[in-house]
Amino acid sequence: MYDLIILGSGPAGLAAAIYAQRARLHFVVLEKEPMSGGQIINTDAVDNYPGMPGINGFDLAMKLREHAESLGASFVCDEVVRIEDMAGDVKTVVGREGEYRTRTLILATGATHRKLGVPGEEALAGRGISYCAVCDGAFFRNQVTAVVGGGDVAVEDAVFLSRICRKVYLIHRRDELRAAASLQEQVKERDNVEILWNTVVTEIRGKEAVEELRIASVPRHRELQAAACEEAQRENVLQVDGVFAAVGIVPNSQLFAGVKLDEGGYVVADETGRTSCPGVFAAGDVRTKPLRQIITAASDGANAVASAERYLSAQG
Repeated sequence: MYDLIILGSGPAGLAAAIYAQRARLHFVVLEKEPMSGGQIINTDAVDNYPGMPGINGFDLAMKLREHAESLGASFVCDEVVRIEDMAGDVKTVVGREGEYRTRTLILATGATHRKLGVPGEEALAGRGISYCAVCDGAFFRNQVTAVVGGGDVAVEDAVFLSRICRKVYLIHRRDELRAAASLQEQVKERDNVEILWNTVVTEIRGKEAVEELRIASVPRHRELQAAACEEAQRENVLQVDGVFAAVGIVPNSQLFAGVKLDEGGYVVADETGRTSCPGVFAAGDVRTKPLRQIITAASDGANAVASAERYLSAQG
């Protein structure tokens, strides 16, 4: 019987492990993969984590893991298949390797990349289609690639690829980027990056690997959308060797049926991490929140442990 089980070992889960160990709780971190860090291990450079400007995402993940382990935190690699009695006094986490009983639970399972949902994406998965530029960019050295998206991740990917690819297209469905101003400045300074505004990918084509994208211009104004202007929706073909999708994330909350979720599938929880189930707390990207960053994930982990401590004390 544990005081606490932490599901996930990204920044939120690792921060929770550090705080739980300092609080001398009897706990364990359950992680699906033996590599901690979550999404940050795919980040080339983190320039907004205080005190560590420009650190590689993998290195930051390892430092967080080493910190937790140096304090004595316990990690178990096991894929969770279901959670029983989520709202009960004792929750049972069922994994493929065993069962784990706990009085409190922190959901820190993060999120995964959202797919484009266009023809050809599934068929060419792993053959020119990627969701991680840092992981797969080296395969496209001196080639032509496209990044789809307009947020921080998409722009970071375009900047990273511009260093190794001959040409990079940044395809965005709107007429302005959503990325941080500093990232926008970087991408616009790259001579080999071309931004295609008001454009969407409609199909990915290729025989053995990605060869081309079908792209379409989209109307800038709602009145044009309503009119389905033929000129605004014309299709073109873009010759590329690889495509990197960076169009958002989907929360890993499929196993949390007993907890209230919002329309996007994120766990509804306040800043203390409290969810709709007593003794269950949420931290990091899986939680509904206005800002998903490494620093806010770490903060969530600390808050969730503090809330779990209060809950355990009240239960006696």
